[in-house]
Amino acid sequence: MKNNSKYWIVTDLDGTLMDEDYDITPAKKTLKILAELNIPVIPCTSKTASEVRHFRKENALTDPFIVENGAAVYGCYEQNSSEWELILGKSYSELKTILFNISKKVDFHLTPLNDLSKNQIFDLTGLSDQGITRALDRCWSVPFLNPPDDIFENVKFICDFYNVHVFKGNRMSHLLSSESHKGKAVNKLKVYLQNNDVKIIALGDSQNDLPLLEYADISIVIPGKNGPNKYLQNGIDNGSFRLANAPHAEGWANSVQDIIKDFMDL
Repeated sequence: MKNNSKYWIVTDLDGTLMDEDYDITPAKKTLKILAELNIPVIPCTSKTASEVRHFRKENALTDPFIVENGAAVYGCYEQNSSEWELILGKSYSELKTILFNISKKVDFHLTPLNDLSKNQIFDLTGLSDQGITRALDRCWSVPFLNPPDDIFENVKFICDFYNVHVFKGNRMSHLLSSESHKGKAVNKLKVYLQNNDVKIIALGDSQNDLPLLEYADISIVIPGKNGPNKYLQNGIDNGSFRLANAPHAEGWANSVQDIIKDFMDL
């Protein structure tokens, strides 16, 4: 990736670029256009590095990527294919201990994804055996089954004591260090690549995307089939966030193409 890029497309994957079946077909033409224009596409996701490496290979993406909700950033050196790494988070083992302690304080069992059987994970995610193996390759965050809303609010309140925070995705919640979230990860990447003036176009669909959307220069909320996530509604209402006109890859492609057109008109 060229360090002097004027714009970065920084995008969530699940529920944003992908639908519930992990399909991105309606966005493939737009991804090809972005590649022709040399506009980087940077995945910024709750997925693991193993999952995103696989996704990038399938879709011919070569730009850096942000994983585990902003807990780590990866990219490849231009001189060779070796990978560099920026770590913002606490280790998985440390976070899992913290999750256990929070469970006791809220008197509710918070179940980590990695503690489920493969059949349970398949029922939750629809992933193949290989996909499940990649999803369980966690280093810097702990995904856990979404608790009821009142329990989730109690968990958020307790997190400060442990210097962690929690974000709710569509399928799971995620515990990670207070030093890491998607917005902080994008900033760290800008500093690392010495491109502080780049404009960030961010796309997301759920509460764990809020730090990214708040950090970006242009922020686009991708709705689900039943409308936008309630945690993002305030940003839409006050005009901070744009709302895409369709769910998932279709809304993603339409919004990105509108922005590209705006660039061409400048």
